[in-house]
Amino acid sequence: MNLYQEIKDKKEKISVVGLGYVGMPLAIAFAKKAEVIGVDINSWKIEQYHKGIDVTNEVGDKALKETTAHFTDDTEALKDAKFHVVAVPTPINGDKSPNLDPVIGASKTVGKNLTKGSIVVYESTVYPGVTEDICIPILEEESGLKCGEDFKVGYSPERINPGDKVHRLETIVKIVSGMDDESLDIIAKTYEMIIEAGVHRAESIKVAEAAKVIENSQRDINIAFMNELAIVFDKMGINTDHVLKAAGTKWNFLNFTPGLVGGHCIGVDPNYFIYRAEQLGYHSQIILSGRKINEQMAAFVAENTVKKLIKADKKVKGAKVGIMGVTFKENCPDVRNSKVLELIEELDEYEIETVIYDPVADQDELKNESEVELSEKEELTDLDAVIFAVAHNEFKDLTIDEIDKLFLDEKIMIDVKTMFEEEEMKDKGYTYWNL
Repeated sequence: MNLYQEIKDKKEKISVVGLGYVGMPLAIAFAKKAEVIGVDINSWKIEQYHKGIDVTNEVGDKALKETTAHFTDDTEALKDAKFHVVAVPTPINGDKSPNLDPVIGASKTVGKNLTKGSIVVYESTVYPGVTEDICIPILEEESGLKCGEDFKVGYSPERINPGDKVHRLETIVKIVSGMDDESLDIIAKTYEMIIEAGVHRAESIKVAEAAKVIENSQRDINIAFMNELAIVFDKMGINTDHVLKAAGTKWNFLNFTPGLVGGHCIGVDPNYFIYRAEQLGYHSQIILSGRKINEQMAAFVAENTVKKLIKADKKVKGAKVGIMGVTFKENCPDVRNSKVLELIEELDEYEIETVIYDPVADQDELKNESEVELSEKEELTDLDAVIFAVAHNEFKDLTIDEIDKLFLDEKIMIDVKTMFEEEEMKDKGYTYWNL
């Protein structure tokens, strides 16, 4: 009997290491089919899960209360599992180089509790080679076991889209890979227990690692193209949204829009590819150029906010500007690497007073990311301008009358996500600008 069959028969357990936006949906899904141990070193997060509170907003409180998964911050619980999934974040350092500390730390933790016959699958985004060249040696050193003989390793990149209730874990094809045919087969069959869309068996671990990195690099480049168009069209006095709607009538025009590219995937993953390419002596051109364009968009939005204040004869220094949304994307509490935080910093440089409101953001995570403090909705009054930075549903549902009440006098709207129609807002007396 192989490990897959033992997991299916609930004779062996699955562990998920890292219970965030990726790990939590995995743990909940696997628990419907197998015995699951969810491990996270964040004790506060585990406490919330025990209370049935989903701090990720990915699975919902109801699913947490009903799941059979066991959540703990006791890493020794990993000894009770044979199939380990590592789903910790892989951020970047200040110099844009990969920060592998979380995945290295998780490898040490799993290694210390690894038993013979186990399989370790990494889901964390890395550049090709990390799993085999960095993680395996750590697992061997910490466990005293030999990879290939005593345990095996695989890689299955996460494809979770935070906040997306349509493209969910179960409905997205899962890439799987293993160090040999046996491990690949066990890993594939184990994931097939929960992935309705099926799995794609990659030829090697490096192929699977590379596939993940280029997925988000491709998206980053496409958005960078849109952002560059937005910069040029702004100089031409043309509304970018109108251009994209016109061009989008052609069947093969790609549906991308300009925006602030943050978060822990699109704004991070290309740097892993760039870093590895540099190590091999190749200086990235297209990917690096895309990154440079996207990195300057917060400053571009801030500059246009200042221009609109000046045109309205408002004093820039001391102007009171409302910021609607601080998360990296709509309807998602995640504030990691949010470019709205950079936008706020840019406005601070002009000594503009910002009043920041976000009904969705994880406030505890926000404290770790910046010194930004959220305001209550009632504090959004007497504003000189409002920047709609994130397209939360609550903001989309605002009526014109409700928005009117936010302003002191002249109504200046900066619509980063093009949530509103330019003509309608101008008809209502707004000075309107969209990205």
